[in-house]
Amino acid sequence: MRRPSPTHSVRSRRAPHAERAFTLLEVIVAVTIVAILAAVVAPRVGRFLGRANDKRARAEAASMANQVRAYMVEAGLSKCPEDFELEVLTLGDNPYLGKKSDLLDPWGNAYVIVVPGVVNFDFDIMSYGADGAVGGEGDAKDITHGEQ
Repeated sequence: MRRPSPTHSVRSRRAPHAERAFTLLEVIVAVTIVAILAAVVAPRVGRFLGRANDKRARAEAASMANQVRAYMVEAGLSKCPEDFELEVLTLGDNPYLGKKSDLLDPWGNAYVIVVPGVVNFDFDIMSYGADGAVGGEGDAKDITHGEQ
């Protein structure tokens, strides 16, 4: 009669689920690796998203400035009135901007128009950044159309 091999006898004594389980050490190592990766990757993703919002705000402000110029031409205005409000661009049967939400920057704050402009001669379309207040640095930096 054939005797079972020593490894076969050890395997047969173990519970079937014991071979598929992770040890506590393996779980700790896996969690540590994930935590290290998150610590390295998270700040980079945050900076990437901040730059994306900045670029989007610049593009939207420039587009809105073009719409203000088109409105001025159609209305026969040689310069932007000091009391001009951007909401005018969303009114009428054929509005220059599709909806009122187009007047919000990527952070959910309203774009503003400054007449006469500080950066541009006639007017500035501005986003006050993530904080929605004048001034700031990083994500809170003010963005003006036509500014590099």
